Amino acid sequence: MPRVFVAGIGSTTFGKHDGTPIEHLAVKAAAFAIEDAQVDRSDIGALYLGNFVSGPLNGKEVLAGIVADRLGLNNIPCTKVEGACASGGIAFRHAYLAVSSGSVDAAIAIGVETMTHAKTPQTTAALNCAMDHEYDSPSGLTFPGLFGLAWRMHSQRYGTTRDEVAAVVLKNKRNGLRNPLAQMGAEITIDQICSSAMICDPIQLYDCCPTSDGAAAVVVISERLMRQLGPSRKVPFVEALSSIQTRGSSRIAGHRDLVSFDATVSAAAIALQRAALSPAQIDLVELHDCFSIAEIIDSEDLSLVPRGQGGKWVMEGRTAVDGDLAINPSGGLLAKGHPVGATGVAQVYEVVKQLRHEHPNQVQNARIGMTHNLGGTGVACTVSIFRGIDT
Repeated sequence: MPRVFVAGIGSTTFGKHDGTPIEHLAVKAAAFAIEDAQVDRSDIGALYLGNFVSGPLNGKEVLAGIVADRLGLNNIPCTKVEGACASGGIAFRHAYLAVSSGSVDAAIAIGVETMTHAKTPQTTAALNCAMDHEYDSPSGLTFPGLFGLAWRMHSQRYGTTRDEVAAVVLKNKRNGLRNPLAQMGAEITIDQICSSAMICDPIQLYDCCPTSDGAAAVVVISERLMRQLGPSRKVPFVEALSSIQTRGSSRIAGHRDLVSFDATVSAAAIALQRAALSPAQIDLVELHDCFSIAEIIDSEDLSLVPRGQGGKWVMEGRTAVDGDLAINPSGGLLAKGHPVGATGVAQVYEVVKQLRHEHPNQVQNARIGMTHNLGGTGVACTVSIFRGIDT
């Protein structure tokens, strides 16, 4: 398969952007990425925009075309893609496929969401659109409820403790303090975590990723265009070795086991195989820590941590920036927040910064990075793998 390279990245801060129209955030991130890529806007042959709830929360559904128009791009294909919380990861994969297929020499993936302006009941109702309402909604189960069940099962099977899960929050909040894009980084204590408001037992307030606004963008290019740009390039390219999308159950009862998500397991296995890598060769991963227990489950599903050992690895410092495997050195969703459609593209942004060796919370000698974006009850998942290279 033809090689694909990340040439440019851009992101807004994640947090509150009071009064900023959603398309303005997307345009800002995309303009940063295009400038960083050092490509002409006329070179971009396709645009994919990840977004989940711009309809119910913003009353805007044709964002891809709106953003392309504001950017002054040609009359190229512009597609809004949706996969719940995995929307951004899917947008990136589409851009990757457009280039790897030879359809275009350059494509841009954008992810964007604004949520903080809406009232909590409105946001909750919008996010619950990621559930199968025929089967799951009558149960009254919400996403905190789903991950609360997963936590209880993981604890019963593997002995995962409250302190081990809290250690995920401590690590990611602390990492967020080193990342200027993360607005919810903090130095907190286990006592503060364990005394915070109960959301859905055993999940408490600090175990949940915050609602957020934000946008991120990535420009991917072909090898031909990479070599054309190379001589004048001031920052290194990053190669996208693989980008995989899988489907899991759309129903909670459809999962064989709540301590694992099949979509993540299969996506990781295929992505590693396509990249011709073993899990041990991954230096860092930005994964979908929508809840603190999710990081533990995800790290095991990705085959990066032995099954049942996720909590212990965090407690032992093995997933810290200077540990065996850096997990969410950006601060993850727990510190950056989760502007749903933006998260998957923002994960790529963070990994590329690491592989360029220019991240403010740098993983030393990082060469291979992975992203993982999971949507809904595990119905959609993307895993992508990247390698840093010289110009």
